[in-house]
Amino acid sequence: MRVGLHDAEKEHFRRPKTFPNLALMKISAWHKAQGDTVEWWNPLLQYDRVYSSKVFDFTPENPYLPLGTIKGGTGYDIKSTLPDEVDEMYPDYSIYPECDYAIGFLTRGCIRTCPWCVVPEKEGYIRPYRDWRQVVRKDTKKLVLMDNNILASQWGIDQLEELSTTDYKMDLNQGMDARLVTPELVALFGALHWIKYIRFSCDTESQVPYIEKIYQLFKEKGVAVTRLFIYFLVRRDLKEASRRLEKLKPLKGISIYAQAEMNPRKGILPTKGQKEFANRYVYGRCYKTESWTEYCKRKGMEEFLG
Repeated sequence: MRVGLHDAEKEHFRRPKTFPNLALMKISAWHKAQGDTVEWWNPLLQYDRVYSSKVFDFTPENPYLPLGTIKGGTGYDIKSTLPDEVDEMYPDYSIYPECDYAIGFLTRGCIRTCPWCVVPEKEGYIRPYRDWRQVVRKDTKKLVLMDNNILASQWGIDQLEELSTTDYKMDLNQGMDARLVTPELVALFGALHWIKYIRFSCDTESQVPYIEKIYQLFKEKGVAVTRLFIYFLVRRDLKEASRRLEKLKPLKGISIYAQAEMNPRKGILPTKGQKEFANRYVYGRCYKTESWTEYCKRKGMEEFLG
């Protein structure tokens, strides 16, 4: 059987993609184990089966995919899952030769029901998923975990404790839940080897005190605060986002990455004000020297002040 794979994000963004699609790597591994030929889909060629994976619902669908293409991923269907026999496969990293790290999950699901997040609907309540030994690669010491709330699972914490005794360097790229952090966990963070950042989310004003607490615990436990990376959700209430950001500004050394809320499936698209706040005011680092009000007045954008 000749199998074609289609990575919608790799095609759409049209730039070298180092972050691989885990589902496609498992599909490739399964088909190769059956003796099938696997390659990237080419619209000029014929295949016995074509798979297309789409992570984001805002990624456009390729209109030239053949009839019968098996489509999966949150971008196509939030409920789509791999068959168990495919999900159990170790990923085929050879289809992404530029990727020099392992990716995977140790837990799936989450204890929260945040209205902007697809995880509760897609994965349900948190549960153990894999042992870290099933995820790492033999040819690299880098490990990127995509768990949505690893600190809410004792299994997840136990896995991190085991990893702290190894020489693997890791990244938890989805942002940890600041509300669950204890002094003991900060000590664990200090024992782990990180690729670069230790990531948390600050999506609401009520989460700010927890970020402030973590900042102080990092100092007390001797963990560099420059490793703190904060995902900052920008919803339609820009006054709330502005207040939240002003409270984070005194935490010198942290990195803030703002994201305008977007969920086309639910009809949620960012406004011009949200884009300005996230893409220029925060990403452009203007927030470091002026308030959102000062920025808008300087730019003649008072309409964003509400």
